[in-house]
Amino acid sequence: MYHITLGHTHVSFPDLKAVLGRASPQKSGDELAGVAATSATEREAARAVLADLPLRVFLDDLLIPYEHDEVTRLIVDTHDAAAFAPVAHLSVGEFRDWLLGDGATGESLAALAPGLTPEMVAAVAKLMRSQDLVLVASKIEVVTRFRNTIGGRGTFSTRLQPNHPTDDPRGILASTLDGLSYGAGDAVIGINPALDSVDSTVTLLHLLDEFRQRTGVPTQTCVLTHVTNTLEAIQRGAPVDLVFQSVAGTQAANAGFGIDLALLEGAHAAALELGRGTVGHDVMYFETGQGSALSAGAHHGVDQGTLEARAYAVARRFRPLLVNTVVGFIGPEYLLGGRQIIRAGLEDHFCGKLLGLPMGCDICYTNHAEADGDDMDVLLTMLGAAGVTFIMGVPGADDIMLNYQSTSFHDAWYVRRLFNRPPAPEFAAWLESVGLTRAGVLANPDTRRVQALMAGLERA
Repeated sequence: MYHITLGHTHVSFPDLKAVLGRASPQKSGDELAGVAATSATEREAARAVLADLPLRVFLDDLLIPYEHDEVTRLIVDTHDAAAFAPVAHLSVGEFRDWLLGDGATGESLAALAPGLTPEMVAAVAKLMRSQDLVLVASKIEVVTRFRNTIGGRGTFSTRLQPNHPTDDPRGILASTLDGLSYGAGDAVIGINPALDSVDSTVTLLHLLDEFRQRTGVPTQTCVLTHVTNTLEAIQRGAPVDLVFQSVAGTQAANAGFGIDLALLEGAHAAALELGRGTVGHDVMYFETGQGSALSAGAHHGVDQGTLEARAYAVARRFRPLLVNTVVGFIGPEYLLGGRQIIRAGLEDHFCGKLLGLPMGCDICYTNHAEADGDDMDVLLTMLGAAGVTFIMGVPGADDIMLNYQSTSFHDAWYVRRLFNRPPAPEFAAWLESVGLTRAGVLANPDTRRVQALMAGLERA
């Protein structure tokens, strides 16, 4: 039991889960789950209690029992006590102050990451303003490699997302060509298939790989299907670069996705065995999103921000090339509108980077959320300042297959111009070589940049 008196008001919290839930910024999903603060006074009381808690408490007071949850076991069993030692004496509030200070450098934060648990980083995020989340995340560099080098300081990458409502090859390739002409696609060219079957997966993998080889573009491709489909595609000899899977922060929620850690271990090993990387061998791509555990009835009374951070423990286990939070996709039941989506996106990015992940964000909303493009511009700009690894590139920002609003090819180039952050270096060199950029600037929209890739489209 935790107690605090604010003025003449005495507030009690039954356990650590309650403190974390009540300390969270307002989110509709936490309210739906019954874990949110019922008033501003209760929220500030929980934050005051949280600020004084030692970081060590999260190693002793487990939110979900060790014996009941394999994600908890993963967190506990992989905790690096030596890496944790420099901050082991701090409270959550003192940890916040240290993170914001000049002593918390990119190098020291990288060394600290294995010693931090998801619960620790979620806790400190609850005490931070939005600008704090941006500042700390901006210090952290997480570099990953497959056919190019992603996440280097001063670079900015995009996933080219050429989804099509019928998986029509020419529609997919036309969108891919459009995206490449705007410099999108260095993180991955990744399709959400309309027909989520092994046959469709294999067909799309061959389509993308042939296009990649024809054009010589130094990037990786992925079909965002269930991990079991990808494993079957590997067995059929399909050209699999990355293994994709959505993951969550509890064993039960992952079971709802049809996965467990052993399955991911097998997929990771199978992809490594293919040896398709040229500059590195980071072969996994994970997506997450606040609210997934609650929607599966698997949240154990824990707030959605903390559970999201626990999903990053799953991702971290497999040294992924890419991780992104699909921040507004699950809907207003979990993040009501623009204000909550912005806050959640900044939290997710901060937590993922602090845990050592190559963190991206699908800056998005569903059409029934209380959000619009201006809200997404705010989050896009703040994540650009925070050093986000990658965002989505969707034709016109409107995904016609998944029926939601994301970021466009133009949005990505806006971030590159505003913050002077070019693509992955190998990809940037290719853009110059085919005439899509000149001295790092997009070529004029004449036939040159279309002609540079049209032959690849026609042959594929």
